[in-house]
Order: sequence, then structure tokens, then C-alpha cells
Amino acid sequence: MTPRRRGPEDYGPDEWADLCERFADPGGSSALHPETARNPRNLPCPTCGQPDRLTPRDRAKGYRCDSCADAAEGGWPAY
Repeated sequence: MTPRRRGPEDYGPDEWADLCERFADPGGSSALHPETARNPRNLPCPTCGQPDRLTPRDRAKGYRCDSCADAAEGGWPAY
């Protein structure tokens, strides 16, 4: 079963704004940081090697792309 996606109606305005600043997919299952001019999504995934999957902040946290993270957690297979 796919978890229900949460949206702005599930949070207070300040909490939703904070989530939008912290996550690329607020309300979703991704832990990746949002892409900004100072944090571009321009780095490859260290697991699958696909280009433009991570931001510098993602790399600093040791993250991998969503596809590889889902596969490692027993979810969908990596592309």
C-alpha cells in the first residue's frame, strides 16, 4: 500500500513553509533538500551514478537519490 501523500492542508502555515524550505518534496517520502540557486541539483548519485540527482547539501548529508533510497529501504527497485 502506498502511503498517503500529505499536503498543506495537513499542516499549519508556518510548519508547511518550513517543510518547503527543508525538503524538495514536502509531504512526500523524500529526504532530499530543495534545489536553489545556491544549492543546485548538479551532483550524481553515489549509488547509481545518475547525473544531477543530488544537491551539495544532499551530498554533505551522505544521501543517495530517491530511487536508490527506496530500493535500499525495500521499496521500489532503482532505475
